[in-house]
Amino acid sequence: MERSGTGELMGIDLLEYQTTLDARFSLSGIGVHSGESVSIHFNPADADTGIVFQRIDENAEGKVIRALAAEVGETDFCTGLGDTSGDHVATVEHLMAALSAMGIDNAAIEIDGGEVPIMDGSAAVFVEAFRQAGIRQLDVKRRYIRIKKPVRIGMGNSWAEFLPHDGTRFEVEIDFESPAIGRQAFAVDMNAEVFAREIARARTFGFIKDVERLWAAGFALGSSLENSVVIGEDHRVINMEGLRYEDEFVRHKMLDAVGDLALAGARFIGCFRSYRGGHRLNAAALRHLLTDPSAFEIVETTRRERGRGAEMIAVNAPVYAPWVL
Repeated sequence: MERSGTGELMGIDLLEYQTTLDARFSLSGIGVHSGESVSIHFNPADADTGIVFQRIDENAEGKVIRALAAEVGETDFCTGLGDTSGDHVATVEHLMAALSAMGIDNAAIEIDGGEVPIMDGSAAVFVEAFRQAGIRQLDVKRRYIRIKKPVRIGMGNSWAEFLPHDGTRFEVEIDFESPAIGRQAFAVDMNAEVFAREIARARTFGFIKDVERLWAAGFALGSSLENSVVIGEDHRVINMEGLRYEDEFVRHKMLDAVGDLALAGARFIGCFRSYRGGHRLNAAALRHLLTDPSAFEIVETTRRERGRGAEMIAVNAPVYAPWVL
C-alpha cells in the first residue's frame, strides 16, 4: 500500500485504487444553524466502507448514517443526512466536498452533535486537516459513475443537468437581484489541486435583511462574520476582510454542488451544469440521474503497458452498490 506524502494533493483525477485517511484526528467548532459547539472525529476505514457518520452524543442512538443520496433528509438551508426525528447530521456539504475533491473514499466519522461544524464557512479547514493527516491508498479498485447521456431537471427558473464529458467538470451559474452578487458563472475541470486553490476557501453567504426570519425559523443561530460573508442593507459586503475571490459567491455555490454530488457514493465522470441552483436542486438532479440506469454506467480504471496511460472499463455493479437508491 502507498501513502501520499504530507501535503500532497490526491484528487478525483482517475485514481485506480480506493483511499482512506492515514491517521485519526479531530476538529471542533460550532454549527452555523444550531449555534451549538460540536466536535467531530475522523477515523480511517476499510475499502468499500464509504463515508459514514455516527452520532456519539449522550442522546443519540448511535446509528450509522451513510453519506449517500438515499439518506438525504433536509435540503432547505443545508444538506442533512438521516431522520430529523432521530439520529441525523446536518450541514454535511462542505465536509463532503473536501472529502470528495481530496480523493478520500472511506472514512468513519464520529460527531457529538447534530451538525457538522461550520469552521470558517468554507472547506479550507477540512482540506488542510486531510493534508496533514495524510491519505493512504488501499488495495481495492475505485469505481466511478460515468455519464452516458444528458439528464436534466428543472425547478421554476432553475435547472441542473449532467452531460457526458471526458473528465469531471462543474459549470455553475448564479443570478441574484442584489447588485453585490448579480449574475456570476464559474467553470472548472475538477481535481484536488483546483479545488484547494480555486474553490475550497469560498465561504457561505447571506443577507442581513434575512437574519431575523432565519432566526425565527431556527436557522443561522451560529452565523457570524467569522464564518459567513454578509451583505448589508446597502448591498455591500460588511466583512472587514472583504471577499477572498472576486466571484466568491458563485465559487461557494460550486463548493456546495461538489459536496451535494459526493452523495452519489462514487465520483462521476461527466459534466454537471446548473443555473440558480441550491441544495434542493442538486439533490433532485442526483436522484434523477441515479434512478435512470440508462443514463450512467459503473466503470473502473485499468492501467495499460506497465502503468503508462489508463482506460475505463465497465463493470457489473453489485445490488448493494451505494448508487442504487
